[in-house]
Amino acid sequence: MTAPDQAPDPSGLPALRERYGPRYRWLLLLAVMVGTMASIMSSTVVNVAIPDMSHHFTLGQERAQWVTSGFMAAMTVSMLTTPWLLARYGYRRTYEGCMWLLLVGGVAGGLANNYPLVLAARVAEGLAAGVVQPIPAIIILRAFESNEQGRASGIFGMGVVLAPALGPSIGGVLVDLFGWRSIFFMVVPFCIVSLWLAKKLIPTTAPGGGAANRAGARLDWRGLLLAAVGTLCLLNGLVELQGGTPAGASALLAAALGLLLAFVWLERRTLRLRQQHPHRGQDPLMNLSLFRDRRFAMGSIVAFIYGIALFGSTYLLPVYMQMGLQLSPSVVGTVLLPSGLVLALTIAGVGRLADHQPTHRLVSIGVLLLAASFALMTTIRLDQAARIIPLLIVWAIVGRIGLGFILPSLNIGAMRGLEHTHIPQGSSVINFLRMLGGAAGVSLCGIFLEWRLAAHGQVLSAQQASPDRLRAFDETFLLLAVICGLALIAALKLKAEPPAK
Repeated sequence: MTAPDQAPDPSGLPALRERYGPRYRWLLLLAVMVGTMASIMSSTVVNVAIPDMSHHFTLGQERAQWVTSGFMAAMTVSMLTTPWLLARYGYRRTYEGCMWLLLVGGVAGGLANNYPLVLAARVAEGLAAGVVQPIPAIIILRAFESNEQGRASGIFGMGVVLAPALGPSIGGVLVDLFGWRSIFFMVVPFCIVSLWLAKKLIPTTAPGGGAANRAGARLDWRGLLLAAVGTLCLLNGLVELQGGTPAGASALLAAALGLLLAFVWLERRTLRLRQQHPHRGQDPLMNLSLFRDRRFAMGSIVAFIYGIALFGSTYLLPVYMQMGLQLSPSVVGTVLLPSGLVLALTIAGVGRLADHQPTHRLVSIGVLLLAASFALMTTIRLDQAARIIPLLIVWAIVGRIGLGFILPSLNIGAMRGLEHTHIPQGSSVINFLRMLGGAAGVSLCGIFLEWRLAAHGQVLSAQQASPDRLRAFDETFLLLAVICGLALIAALKLKAEPPAK
């Protein structure tokens, strides 16, 4: 006797598509957009509060920097778990779990009375943000046709960048009025809305529309451990270069290199065993065979270097304006607001272009504009007070236009050559490399800035602007411009290969 057919899951992908019709893919994109906005806001808005937080807890620059670096390290490593979590628990459970963790981290950080608890809250937020961020690219590449992917990426990007655009402005006012604690609570309403949308719109199914398989492949814990420890060794080694001993820095960086080589060996071995025994074992945390696709390999290089420049500057700009130019947090937020709005508009326009223009052209233009904005920051001088704020606004807008060319184009263009089954892994890997670059970029900017300040006989905590201190910031901006120049080489190689005759 056969069992009767089970009723279809009302929260599964087929049922939701039938309920909402052709507009469902756009509603799904909206749902994940809100959660991604919360995760991105939590990653950037705290930078405005770092000076006040440093004063409250009596922290040096290196320890205060870990509020940002700790978040970035956690976010970087957790991105590699996204494909496994989606396959095992489905879109909705994975997404809801991340939103709850982000919500708890925000509340705990805002109520914390000691710095270790603040740091723990930031790590929790970083873990949640890392799992969430590869999901939108997976949805865009699987739910939308190729002639709609650029438009979808542009609309999604326009919405997401409003969070970091508005965040520092609102955050600066909140810091001035209510103190640094108020910054942590900014993610709470976004998390609540995202949880409500998830119940209505996000399917319980896994990528591809199949049911989530709780008994599926095991997580590659050994690879995850190697990636986590290697990332921490890299970041601590970079910090040790400035504040510690050469021997300690060398040991940590050598350990990071050794763990990287061990990670590559383990992932290649895991992939080989999985191919030999498809129905047992575990999937590799990072599928290294993806790098055989030239566009994906070049896109990964661009993503890593772009992460260094983007997140390094996100850390550097508020510190530059507050500590180098002695502007208040609310003024800093106001200066950054126009560039954020321009970025949103640029992404919407470039998203439409990405469906028709080659990826390498759009990404190369963006990298050039980003490099130019860093170089132009060195033209600001203290003896021209009336020009400082207008120049800051204009040069920030140039950089954000560059970002607007890169953001909708890079992920989509780099992954267009991958098989559909490899898209979750590809999105996870390219986001991991971008965030690894970002985590290193924040540390690199902090270390380089401290070094140049010391070389000019300055300290960051001084409460008076000086030309010597400004020169140290100028040299750090030039470093970021050179790094963007390196990304341009790989960006030009994103050009699709002509079909074989």
